[in-house]
Amino acid sequence: MKVLPFKIPKPENVTLYIQNYEGESFYEKLHQHKEIQISVIIKGEGSYIIGDCVGEFKPSDIFVIGEDLPHVFKRDVAYGKETKMITLFFSKNAFGNTFFSLPEFEHFHSFFDDAVLGFEVLSNKKKLSRILSKINSLSKYEQFTSFLEILNLISKGEKHTLSSLINLKKYAGDEGKRMSDIFQYTMNNYHTEISLQQVSNIANMTPNAFCRYFKQRTNKTFVNFLIDIRIGNACKLLTKNNDLNITEISYKSGFNNLANFNRKFKAIKGVTPSEYRKSTK
Repeated sequence: MKVLPFKIPKPENVTLYIQNYEGESFYEKLHQHKEIQISVIIKGEGSYIIGDCVGEFKPSDIFVIGEDLPHVFKRDVAYGKETKMITLFFSKNAFGNTFFSLPEFEHFHSFFDDAVLGFEVLSNKKKLSRILSKINSLSKYEQFTSFLEILNLISKGEKHTLSSLINLKKYAGDEGKRMSDIFQYTMNNYHTEISLQQVSNIANMTPNAFCRYFKQRTNKTFVNFLIDIRIGNACKLLTKNNDLNITEISYKSGFNNLANFNRKFKAIKGVTPSEYRKSTK
């Protein structure tokens, strides 16, 4: 498989393509594709990167990822061996250039506008999960009507925008592989000390050149990107591992200073680690 761009392996003359990812992992390389993606997590937990957003996923989460928006879902091996994600791929113009311009679909406009930066679905999740879980077994006509119902439910519901990228960039060739290698290394090693020199070597750049390169392509510094991943892991440990104290969680998440961990956590989450843990019980 090519790292970037990624070509969805759908047959010719198929307007809607449904794919079940099931096994020990998802496709864990940063990638992008021309199709819009609607995904529901059935099994598995872990971290995701969508555009410049770093977050955590769990069962019942539903994501919409727009055309050419770089993304990756990485399973956390500490929370079960099995993963399952059901994904619906489609292109806006698959039904004709003017299909979604019909007045009957006016309320779908927000869906396509918001998909550009990616978003998490917050409403109607149980109903959407049921539809997506059985859509692959339906006839082509039933898939189409189910697809319209999916768009209708998402368009009328609440959503949370993920990425803040303004100028989306389509990666290709060596640049795509470089960004994927950087993200993969960081997600695999966030719990250890990562120096700018180490990650610059992966990018085959000087530290100064790498810092400029990363900021231009992700809208954030590498240090802030690394902190986001570490805080995301800390949130998961605070929720799942009550036997670990705050100091242990800070070190397992890559922080070697408790005061710095508390400060960074509150800056990002708005509460202290202890307050966050209490709020999730």
